[in-house]
Amino acid sequence: MDKVMLITGASRGIGAATARLAAAQGYALCLNYRQQHEAAEALVAEIVDGGGQAIAVQADVAEEAQVLRLFATLDRHFGRLDALINNAGMLERQMRLEQMDGARLQRVFAANVFGSFLCAREAVKRISTRHGGRGGVIVNLSSVAARLGAPGEYIDYAAAKGAIDSLTLGLAKEVAAEGIRVNAVRPGVIDTEIHASGGEPARVARVSQSVPMGRGGRAEEVAQAILWLASEQASYTSGALLDVSGGR
Repeated sequence: MDKVMLITGASRGIGAATARLAAAQGYALCLNYRQQHEAAEALVAEIVDGGGQAIAVQADVAEEAQVLRLFATLDRHFGRLDALINNAGMLERQMRLEQMDGARLQRVFAANVFGSFLCAREAVKRISTRHGGRGGVIVNLSSVAARLGAPGEYIDYAAAKGAIDSLTLGLAKEVAAEGIRVNAVRPGVIDTEIHASGGEPARVARVSQSVPMGRGGRAEEVAQAILWLASEQASYTSGALLDVSGGR
């Protein structure tokens, strides 16, 4: 069987772009989604029509029981895992800290941090040579917001992505001798639907002037970086935080 890749949050944006590129490179795909059923199934159909292998599995990665169900489905269908792309994440409407309530913080950290930890845990159990696995790769999706802070917009999201950076650095060292490479991609301003979730669909146009390259990025440009880190071309790269941000 081709190498198997699990992509969380794969129904749109960077996740979907990564799925298309991975399919073109021969990966069999388990595409996780939380709500966008029609989009996920359409992506599966597109990949299968192109001669690839893919299934879509609904699960909210912020919920441990649903993560266990996601990986059980992966086990039944493919029987192996080679690469986990921890892409699922979310942000909420732009506001200052003093406007944020505890429920928002719970949602943001559950989706962006806890979900990545839970999925990475299950991946390690399957691919670590310590557990009888063949080795593999984990690529986490962070953000340049982790080092910029996103003031006045969503410092909670930025802090969550800072946690992803720490997860990447620590886990990379923890499992390096067990055949697993762990890296993170930190996108900058990328033209996807996530900005509408923050209440500003046109945010890319506004922020582009602060990007040295003078434009927002495309989801496909981030996907290229993810697939490079997942490939044998990056065989000596682990614990890296790769900015894909137009120099920002």
